[in-house]
Amino acid sequence: MHSPGDDSLQARLGYIECTDMGQAFKLGRYAIHFHMIGEVHKSYVRGVSVHESYNRAFTIHGTNYLRIEKNVAYKVKGHTVFIEDAIETSNHLTDNLIMNTQRSWSLLNTDQSPACFWITHPNNNFIGNHCGGSERYAYWYDLQDNAMGPSADTNVCPKNDRVGVFRDNHAHSCGRYGLRIFHNMVPRKFPCKPIEYDPSDAKKSDPWWKNPPITATFNGLVSWKNRRAGAIAEKLGDVRFKNFKIADSGMAGIEVSVTNFFGDNMAQIDGALIVGRTSNNIAGGYLDQRDAHGIMTPRSENFVVKNVKFYNFNFGTGHTAALSSCSHCMHGVDTDSGARTVTFEKLFFDDATVPRRIRFGTPYKAIFHDLDGTLTGKGAGSWATFHYKHHEQKGCDWSSETLAKWNGVICDNSVQIRRVAFSEA
Repeated sequence: MHSPGDDSLQARLGYIECTDMGQAFKLGRYAIHFHMIGEVHKSYVRGVSVHESYNRAFTIHGTNYLRIEKNVAYKVKGHTVFIEDAIETSNHLTDNLIMNTQRSWSLLNTDQSPACFWITHPNNNFIGNHCGGSERYAYWYDLQDNAMGPSADTNVCPKNDRVGVFRDNHAHSCGRYGLRIFHNMVPRKFPCKPIEYDPSDAKKSDPWWKNPPITATFNGLVSWKNRRAGAIAEKLGDVRFKNFKIADSGMAGIEVSVTNFFGDNMAQIDGALIVGRTSNNIAGGYLDQRDAHGIMTPRSENFVVKNVKFYNFNFGTGHTAALSSCSHCMHGVDTDSGARTVTFEKLFFDDATVPRRIRFGTPYKAIFHDLDGTLTGKGAGSWATFHYKHHEQKGCDWSSETLAKWNGVICDNSVQIRRVAFSEA
């Protein structure tokens, strides 16, 4: 479908079957393709099945306000739902079922690690979709610096633009991640302008007033049996993960690498149920043979974890734990040597199935600040950090039993742990 100009075309595809469509090795030859139209308020794709496609299922290219609803795609090569130039906004993708997304070696480089939904601009809406069996990812926010391709525009900056609705989506049995946000998602009022911090007295109540952050919420993701993580993010601004349900992740339920902003504008996990292993997992299989964590915290300051419940982390080779630190610091180039602080509150651990709450990761210098005592059991304002001799002071517990449970020491609120907080620079 191609037509030059907003609403110059009405295409309504409903309840049809498309098979053996999409020409392999040829860009632009997709099963269903809305191409460089602009706004299409009166168009939709609804109740359509696309299976055994050699080149995507649904492509949205230079098109806005398209509705893709209640469709099924099975055994498709390349990104199954493809938002192409990073200029497409306000498209509505609801109640779609995508299964068995496969690699393609003939399209973009990214199609060698395909996603059920490849999302280059964040201001699109995803509600009630299901992805199962992608060779790599379910929902991949591969946000670009600028709009690209035929729509190239340096005044469009997707990685800093506002985020549309993401609610009640499902992801399972993917080769790597259920939800991936990569590289940056730092939504703000003026996406193409830098963030400026103004500590002046006149604006002290809002030091970010020159380009204020915009809160983005990912709500109700259900993600299980993904071979690395249920959800992962590289760099986040004011982005909130709310009411996630995660189970059977290979390495981590939720993993966040870098965060910024202060005060009320911190990235956070608010409300989650994280299950290490369920009875649905194959005993002795790939996942059972690996250690895993419920949440891997960032290698930066300014991150909050609250209202989270942990169950069934009693497996693996002994390094499994509900919490770990310094995401991706196993890679030398990313390792951060600072003592970064993460705050926690309103946590629940099923003691019968969570024998270890914390196992600090490389470089073993994180500080976990427990606001209400639900992490450490030491009361409000207590701390947990890795075991070093200089932490052995009055008020801190470094018994062998504690070290086995925490991989560190816990201190009550009477102890001050000295630390240096490095700036973003």
